Amino acid sequence: MDNPLRDRQTPNALAASQQVIEISNKISDFERLSAAVAADLAALDSAKVPADWRESEVFGQLRFGFAAGTSDLPLLEGELKTRVYAVCQRCLQPMQLELEAQLKLLLAEGEYDDFEVWELEHETLEAADVVDEVLVMAMPISALHADAECCVEFDDTPAAPKDTTRPFADLRQQMKQKQ
Repeated sequence: MDNPLRDRQTPNALAASQQVIEISNKISDFERLSAAVAADLAALDSAKVPADWRESEVFGQLRFGFAAGTSDLPLLEGELKTRVYAVCQRCLQPMQLELEAQLKLLLAEGEYDDFEVWELEHETLEAADVVDEVLVMAMPISALHADAECCVEFDDTPAAPKDTTRPFADLRQQMKQKQ
């Protein structure tokens, strides 16, 4: 059975067929997304890396068609959703991060109002490549727990000892004695 997510077709063929692709895959099915998550998790001790991070589900739907009133501007609309593991930049611990993306892409050259243009490297496209890149772009540059209090429980750095040395504490007394 063919996987429409992996079929390579021209944008016009996908739009003309009004192709709809339901997505229920794992992160491991998307090369760039897997590489981005792996690179982030590489900062952790291996014992802290969640063993099943590649198994998180990617859900969504892609709908191909033509932009309203045209028969030559292929359009891709859809929604994508997944949960990935990332490293919180505040506490440096693993956390789950929800990624969501709304797509409204013209698969054509040029600039158009209300649309993002998706430039193609080849005459054909694989829908999985679009999903992969859109989810990577949805990842934040620096992941943080939504609530700073989530990081408190992970703060295992010892508190710095208070500096009780007072080099000038007796200076006033010494100055008074010299007067």
